[in-house]
Amino acid sequence: MFPILDPRIDTYLRQLEAKHDDPVLLEMEALAERNHFPIVGRLSGVFLETMALAIGARTVFELGSGFGYSAWWFTRAVGADGTVYCTDGDPQNRTWAEDFLTRAGRWDRVNYRTGNAQDLLADTLGTFDIVYNDVLKPQYPETWLQAKDRVRPGGFYIADNVLWSGRVTPDGAKGDTRPNETEAIKRHNELVYADPDFDAFIHPVRDGLLVARKTEDGPI
Repeated sequence: MFPILDPRIDTYLRQLEAKHDDPVLLEMEALAERNHFPIVGRLSGVFLETMALAIGARTVFELGSGFGYSAWWFTRAVGADGTVYCTDGDPQNRTWAEDFLTRAGRWDRVNYRTGNAQDLLADTLGTFDIVYNDVLKPQYPETWLQAKDRVRPGGFYIADNVLWSGRVTPDGAKGDTRPNETEAIKRHNELVYADPDFDAFIHPVRDGLLVARKTEDGPI
């Protein structure tokens, strides 16, 4: 596998983003490093917040929230009147998220439920400004098929890990020890790009973030 960004560029971008240092955020990043927990990371977090701010998002549904790292960024963007719906199968992650986001002063913007993310999305009424997908990778294609109808026109579907440390490329596939997950991600990406109701691109930061905007007047 290989890094998406040249390490020198990655270091430079991280230095620029040091302005976002916050005691709670630093604690979350330290927990992730200590427990080898795959958070979306600083550069991707800033990007998620920016995408949410760009469309004035007030409702975000996360499929796979972990201990609230991505929600830390989304709750900043949606504002005091917004809601970030969080989901995760592990109750301990919810406990950590409540602690972190309470101390950040934004837990009141969160609706966090534990269980199967897809079932919880099905049980939640309405459409959302953003649906964010970070579930188990074999579930990516089916999650896209479910989630795309829950994005409001002009809203975003966003998925993490879509470049999968380069495994999606012919060179990255050599020696791939997780081929089933790789094939699921590739299928997911192809489905999103083929959908005429969405305009998509992949931001090649960290492990790749796919952003697909649901069109309002047909594809451009």
